[in-house]
This record gives sequence, C-alpha cells and structure tokens, in this order.
Amino acid sequence: MTATPQAPSLTFLARLEVEVGDPVDLGVVAGEHRRIVPILGGTARGPELEAHVLPGGIDSQVLHADGRQVLRATYGLETTDGDRLFVENRGLRSGTPANLDRLARGEMVDPSLIYFRSHPRITAPAGRWEWMNTRLLVGTGERLPAAVRLNVFVID
Repeated sequence: MTATPQAPSLTFLARLEVEVGDPVDLGVVAGEHRRIVPILGGTARGPELEAHVLPGGIDSQVLHADGRQVLRATYGLETTDGDRLFVENRGLRSGTPANLDRLARGEMVDPSLIYFRSHPRITAPAGRWEWMNTRLLVGTGERLPAAVRLNVFVID
C-alpha cells in the first residue's frame, strides 16, 4: 500500500507592499495583449527580513480574454543591513472581467473575488541572505489601488 505523500510546510518570510504607478496598456503586441506597470518603491517586512523596494522595477503583464493575467515583476530590495536582493516574481491573477477592469482603474476589489498567486524568486549575494538562493518561495497577492501586497512564504 502506498502512503499518501505529505505536503510541504510553509514558513512566512515577509509581507511586501509594492507601490506601483499607473498601468500602461500596450495593446496587442505579437499576438498578446500586454500591459506594463512601473514599480515605484515599497517595503518588505517579516520576522527577519526588513527591506525597502527599490524604484525602477516593472510588472509586465499578459492579459487573456478568459480573465487570466500572467504577471512577471522584476525589482530590487535593499535590506536594512545594506544588502541588495533581486526579485523575479511570476504570478497568475484571475477573476471576472468586471472585477479585473475595476482593479485596472485603481478601484478596490474584495481580494476574495480575485485569485492571485505567485512564485517569487529572490536571489542574494554571498552573506546573510545567501540561503535564499537555495529555497523556493510562494506567495498570495492582493491588488490595492496604488500597490500590490504580497505575502511570501518559504517552502520548507
């Protein structure tokens, strides 16, 4: 008899509040509806990780007719001890067209009405945060009027 596999556990790493600018709709590019959103700043706060989001990142989005939004954000973090980390966060957001349109206009939508999950990858230089290079992360997200909130967990 085969035992049921045990799911991995999760450890909370940090809540990221990523401040974003107005979305720029690029229209259909090479057969895909694309939008970009500038990343302006923000914070990362957790039991051990304290950092600020460096300005200059971007959230590149592919919008699908069925309500899926495939997301890829890249940006930097600077920890309170001065280390700089690189974040590449790939995600999926979906919901009804009406609720997604409300989000795009900067309106608040109840997060329970939007599926927003991601798998961030944080890479770090040698030193205190180097362990992040050897771990997988998952996240849950919420789109706020001027920010994205991500709760990031380490897969143990």
